[in-house]
Amino acid sequence: MTLAQVEATARAAHAGQTDKAGRPYAEHLQAVADGVRARGGDEEQIAAAWLHDAVEDDALPSRWLREAALSSRTKDIVLAVTKRSGEPPEAYAARILVTPGALLVKESDLAHNADPARLAVLDEATRKRLTEKYARMRALLGLVG
Repeated sequence: MTLAQVEATARAAHAGQTDKAGRPYAEHLQAVADGVRARGGDEEQIAAAWLHDAVEDDALPSRWLREAALSSRTKDIVLAVTKRSGEPPEAYAARILVTPGALLVKESDLAHNADPARLAVLDEATRKRLTEKYARMRALLGLVG
């Protein structure tokens, strides 16, 4: 798949979905993909950025990912950043760290998730909870500083 096809697929898969602030979810996907590109990511990582929440959010079935015309590296990155039900954060972070290319995608995801402008529209309790959650994950990934 070309990057344009991946983007179109991701946008269609998440159509109608909104983030916690009520914004179209595709805005988050675009921001993560742009963040990966700005951080020097390659096309496989940018494709994974577009798809990083697709399986986790049930926007696309895992079977689709297995069968998609994507590189094995892109698929590995998507699977690495896909949280599993009941999985401890330490195990999630460890999987990201051992998957080539995944850390950059997760770093971009966390950067957008923790954007003060995005968090500012949330209620105080949610903002505090998410800020702590994102800071903990950054620490587990060695992204502190």
